[in-house]
Amino acid sequence: MTSPAVTSFYPVLCTERLRESVAFYTTLFGFETTYTSDWYVSLRRPEPPYYELALVDAGHETVPEAFRRSAQGLLLNFEVADVDAEYARLVTGAGLKPELGLRSEAFGQRHFIVADPDGVLIDVITPIPPAAAYAAAYQDGSAAGV
Repeated sequence: MTSPAVTSFYPVLCTERLRESVAFYTTLFGFETTYTSDWYVSLRRPEPPYYELALVDAGHETVPEAFRRSAQGLLLNFEVADVDAEYARLVTGAGLKPELGLRSEAFGQRHFIVADPDGVLIDVITPIPPAAAYAAAYQDGSAAGV
């Protein structure tokens, strides 16, 4: 069985705080609005590779009734060049609450976690060299280039 030719892929988050979530992602993470209605907003980063994210009102009729609630159990990873600077900007400067404080992990990340208005976790990451015990887990050899 062959897989489909995917022409686009992006997450759509169900939210009970549509306007607050739009402001969160545009103000703090640099997304721009590409489509807006009273129940759905499409966002895109302005520089290549143009990462996309959309938000839908969790109560809208296009969301199956049994799933009409905010996204839960979800982490969005944002890899950045300088996680320490982002911590200073988002936590110290913007006042976001760190759900997980800034720390270096043996598996090859320096990161911290904050939450969006609905509680979706935002993991802000800078890759770092992994400890020897984790280096072999990088099957494509990418840990060597960190």
